[in-house]
Amino acid sequence: MAKIGKNILENLTTGMYSDSKVAYREYVQNACDQIDKAIDSGIVAPELAEVAIFIDQKKRYISIEDNATGVREKDFVAQLGDIANSDKKIGVDKGFRGIGRLCGLAYCRTLVFTTSYAGEAVASQMSFDAKLMREMLISDKKYTVDEILDAIVTTKTDKEEKDKHYFKVELIDINHENTDLLDTAGVRDYLSFVAPVPYTNKFHYRHDIYGHAKSLGFTIDEYKVTVNGAQLFKEYKTRLYEGTDNARKIYDDVFGVEFKDFYDGKTLIAWAWYGLCRFEKAIPKALNPMYGFRLRQGNIQIGDNTAVASLFKEDRGNSYFIGEIFTVDKNLIPNSQRNYFNETPARIKLEEQLRVFFYDELHRLYHVANETKNHYRKLEAYNDAVAKLQEKHAKGFVDKKEQSRMEATVEDARKKKDAAKKKLEKTVGTLSASGSLTPEQRVQKEIQYKFEKKNISSDTQKAEKKETEIVEQKEEKKSKYFTDNLSKLDKSKRKLVGQIMGIVSQIAPENIAEEIQAAIEKEFR
Repeated sequence: MAKIGKNILENLTTGMYSDSKVAYREYVQNACDQIDKAIDSGIVAPELAEVAIFIDQKKRYISIEDNATGVREKDFVAQLGDIANSDKKIGVDKGFRGIGRLCGLAYCRTLVFTTSYAGEAVASQMSFDAKLMREMLISDKKYTVDEILDAIVTTKTDKEEKDKHYFKVELIDINHENTDLLDTAGVRDYLSFVAPVPYTNKFHYRHDIYGHAKSLGFTIDEYKVTVNGAQLFKEYKTRLYEGTDNARKIYDDVFGVEFKDFYDGKTLIAWAWYGLCRFEKAIPKALNPMYGFRLRQGNIQIGDNTAVASLFKEDRGNSYFIGEIFTVDKNLIPNSQRNYFNETPARIKLEEQLRVFFYDELHRLYHVANETKNHYRKLEAYNDAVAKLQEKHAKGFVDKKEQSRMEATVEDARKKKDAAKKKLEKTVGTLSASGSLTPEQRVQKEIQYKFEKKNISSDTQKAEKKETEIVEQKEEKKSKYFTDNLSKLDKSKRKLVGQIMGIVSQIAPENIAEEIQAAIEKEFR
């Protein structure tokens, strides 16, 4: 009879995950499955169900405990001792392979499972010597899986209150190389987007998301998960930040959400929501952990926030958005590491639809936003060019060459401004104050609002009037040069100074040239 070698156990424990925090996801996932069963059977009320995580950094100790069904004493050894032989159902339960509970063996000295089933006055416990397991895995001796389990597993029972029902996982003496598991803030940040928890009440658009889910007949599974007593929420925000942790500033705002449903014929296979903003730039990752589309099944994240990034037309595309994709099709099966789906016809169908959506709609969305902002910036550039020309007319040009350059700059800016105004009139100018707008129009309207707050239209009208006045002055030969004010110099010296400043203004940065000009005026006026 064939023997199962120890490498299988290594693949299911120390070799399974690259991120040790995945252990939290696995145990929370299992707890949520049992909570569903406990609620269905009336063991616990939905509002009382909880997954409680406790982290003790000093003792290097972690526990994850739920108040769900627990495991019957008669089933305990068989159910917890079996590997990859779960009775969970694909497409129903969040976990189904029966391997996730072993992940803790890679990160601690001792792994302990303790449980009590409702109505039974007994607590069952199974302990794993994880350190010994790892030593046996790297040993030259060819142990079988059964030999290792016989060496590392012990079980016992104890008395318990009859009305208690729970399942508790304990990771005792966390490895020093896995200290990140003890970082309470880091664990909270990780689980706030990975675990099936509610949206924070600071996220104004959560009601829109719940409403859309309800319209589809879809329930977003949510559970109370706490870390050291503090409840976790999906930390979506409506403000986007740039800068550093110590000096951050708001650069954009999420002003609404949009939805997209994906069907195979008449059958819903997935749906998504995404935030609308002005799409000023790709969202800085460090200060905005919510960035990117997150793929979710059973409201548990699949992979990370780059899971679907490769489906965008551009590599940067995913970084412009916040949003979630909830899968519905039960034929979408997560792989063993839960970082993506197994390759099935259902996955291919979903990818095809996501790719079309990302290419045709979202790619165009942030590009249209950029084009609209550029049109307004051309108006600003024209206004600035006219203002500088007017200032020179008042103070005096260095020479005729500078005057010609600045007039040419204004002329070029005017042409670009005129073209931009026409395009804005065809797009933003046709938007109604109310009524149904497409996502593109909603974004354009928000961009319009931003620039109109800065009085861009009235400033452009004033600039156009100023330019007309400047042209009229030139026709009347009223141009002024800064050397006209140098009364301490005779005509020949003023001419020489003008020639020198003409050279300076061509080769020196604008601010340096202006400082030199001001110093000369102060000295010889």
